[in-house]
Amino acid sequence: MNMLVLGAGLQGSACAYDLLNNPAVRVVTLADLKPDRIRSFLASRADPRLRPVPLDVTDHAAVLSLMERHDSVMCALPYYFNGTMAKLAVEAGCHFADLGGNTEIVFEQQQLDAAARDKNLSLIPDCGLAPGMINIVAAEGIRRLTKAQSVKIYVGGLPQQPEPPLNYQIVYSLEGALDYYTTPSFVLREGRRVQVDSLSELEHLEFPAPIHRLEAFHTAGGISTMPWQYEGKIDTMEYKTLRYPGHMAVMRPIRELGLLALEPIEVKGQRVVPRDVFVAAVGPKLRKPEGRDLVALRVEVAGIKNGAPCTFRWRLVDYYDAERGISAMMRTTGYSLSITGQMQVDGRITARGVRMPDDAVPFDGYVAELAGRGIALQEL
Repeated sequence: MNMLVLGAGLQGSACAYDLLNNPAVRVVTLADLKPDRIRSFLASRADPRLRPVPLDVTDHAAVLSLMERHDSVMCALPYYFNGTMAKLAVEAGCHFADLGGNTEIVFEQQQLDAAARDKNLSLIPDCGLAPGMINIVAAEGIRRLTKAQSVKIYVGGLPQQPEPPLNYQIVYSLEGALDYYTTPSFVLREGRRVQVDSLSELEHLEFPAPIHRLEAFHTAGGISTMPWQYEGKIDTMEYKTLRYPGHMAVMRPIRELGLLALEPIEVKGQRVVPRDVFVAAVGPKLRKPEGRDLVALRVEVAGIKNGAPCTFRWRLVDYYDAERGISAMMRTTGYSLSITGQMQVDGRITARGVRMPDDAVPFDGYVAELAGRGIALQEL
C-alpha cells in the first residue's frame, strides 16, 4: 500500500504514524507546505518508509501528480480544501478519505459519486471522531433495531486537569470550536429536520472516575449528513458536546455579548473582528503544551427490537499516550482516518462511489482496529 497523507499538522502526523505501524504499508508520503513541521513522535521513528514532501495544495497540477503515485489519499487539511482534494483524487484514480468539518462541502463531494464509481473508487468524507467514529457507532445501533426511534450522541475533548474559568484546553483549533459554538445544530425532532441553537438544552451525564460528571449542550456539525439521511425515519436524533460543568455558563454570555461575532466593529479608529480579538487574547491561555487530554464519548440508540423496547449504549474514554506524546484527540481522530484509508485499500471497505462512514465502514472490523490501538469502545 502506497499511502498519501495531506497535511502534517496534529491529525495528519497521527495518521501517518498509525499507517507506519502496518507492515503492509510500503510508503507513507506526508505532504505539507512545511513538511519539516512533523511532530517529534513521528520524526523520532526514523522509518525509511516515511517520506515528507513539500506541497502547496493550491498547485493542483502538483497535487494531481503526487496523488497518481498512491493508492489512497487521507486528507488532514483544513476542511475548506476537502472538496477540491476529493475531485483531484477521483481524477488521479485513488481512494480518498478526509476529516470532514463542513456539511455543505460533504454535499458537494457527493456530486462526485458517479465519477468515483466509474473508476471503482471509494470516497469517504467525515472519517475522524465527530463526525466519523460516532456515525459508525450510531449506525450500528440503528441496524440492530427493528425500528430506531432515538439517537443521542455525546462527545468531548477535555483536559485531564481542568483549570477555571473554562475548564478547557485547545485540543485541535480554537477557531473551529468557536464555529461550533456559534452555528445552529441540525437535529431530528418528531422525525423532522430542524435547527436548534448551539450552547443550548444543557444536560448532565455521569462517566466513570476520575471524570465523574460532565455537561452536554448542542453544537454544530458533529453528525454531518445524518439528519438528512434519517429524516422521516427516526423521531429524535441529536449531537451534543461534552464539557466540564460550568463551561456553557461562561461561553454563552461571551457569545451573547458579541465577543465571538465575525462582523467588524470600530475600536479607537480601527476596524477589528471581535472573534479575532477573542482568539488572540484567550488562545494563549488555553494552549497547554504540557497538558494531557482525554476524549469522552457516549452513544445511545433506542427503539423497538422484536416487538419490545430496546436500547443500545456505547461508551469510550481515551487518554493521552504519555509514552509517545500523542494526544487522545489525535488517537481518536487521526487514527480513525488512517484505519479508514487502510480499509479502502485492503478491500475491507467494498462500497464504491461517495459513501458516508456510517454506511461504508464495517462496524466490527473498525472497532477491532480501534481495540488494537488501545482505544476501547465499550458496549454497556
